[in-house]
Amino acid sequence: MLFCVICMDRPNSLPLRQATRPAHIEYVSQRLDMVKLGGPLMDEDGTSMIGSMLILEAEDRAQAEAFVANDPYSLAGLFHSAEVHPWNHLIGSLPPV
Repeated sequence: MLFCVICMDRPNSLPLRQATRPAHIEYVSQRLDMVKLGGPLMDEDGTSMIGSMLILEAEDRAQAEAFVANDPYSLAGLFHSAEVHPWNHLIGSLPPV
């Protein structure tokens, strides 16, 4: 089952995000069987990261929520909110990175 994960950073937390980013990237890179798509959400001018969006493939919501809870960003207290929603891919595709 696919899940869309939307996490918003706490205000004024860019230094924490930057400090924790290498551990986050390593965590996600070791779980590419689950992570189908992901990247940072950006502010309106596209210069600062303000959150994260991921499409995860998980057995159930509990597995998707555990992925988020164990992400170094979550463990560091970066997120103000984290939403996990079942998601159905309907239209479009992205080229491989």
